[in-house]
Amino acid sequence: MIYSPAQRLAAEALGTALLVAAVVGSGIMAEKLAGGSLALALLCNTIPTGAILYVLVTVFGPVSAHFNPAVSLVFAIRGELPWARLAPYVIGQVLGGIAGTLLAHVMFDQPAFQFSVTARTGLAQWISEAVATFALVLTILGAIRVKPDAVPVAVALVITSAYWFTSSTSFANPAVTIARALSNTFAGIAPADVPAFVVAQLCGAATAMLVAERVFGWRRPNTAG
Repeated sequence: MIYSPAQRLAAEALGTALLVAAVVGSGIMAEKLAGGSLALALLCNTIPTGAILYVLVTVFGPVSAHFNPAVSLVFAIRGELPWARLAPYVIGQVLGGIAGTLLAHVMFDQPAFQFSVTARTGLAQWISEAVATFALVLTILGAIRVKPDAVPVAVALVITSAYWFTSSTSFANPAVTIARALSNTFAGIAPADVPAFVVAQLCGAATAMLVAERVFGWRRPNTAG
């Protein structure tokens, strides 16, 4: 089935909204129920995130399921997403993420508009974001190469894993990072810390693309289909 650009854009915005609603909402619920245990709260935040990623990539995959400006940029560079669609995709993802944050706040009877005060900064956090995004993009490109049907579970598992092996708990997504800056909850990040996270994420994504091309023997197409 051929989907229109409007349908693809809607899928990106809606998917990102549901992803962020799950991340922020489960973070609020986890903080309420974990009894002060940060490990338990993180686990309760991790499981719904991995679960919703599997569902969203499975459901929206045939339409468009990047939900991530870094991933969209990689596909544009590779010639698999028209450059003319990149800006609308990124805007849709960012606005969708913000909508997801607001929805989570409303569901938990919190003020809809907030700014996080949670500091997430420093070399370790930046390296973690680069590594997490590298792992995510390499996983996507690798799964597409060797087993396309495994993309949903591969994406869900790599993010679930990265929640625990990175000190930043694996944002790995500029749109999600921006959206989480608008939530002063367990999942939040201070707005001042967002730019460095985004730069690290883009560096990780670019590195993953270059590594994937060499490991899998790919070359970038000249034009997008």
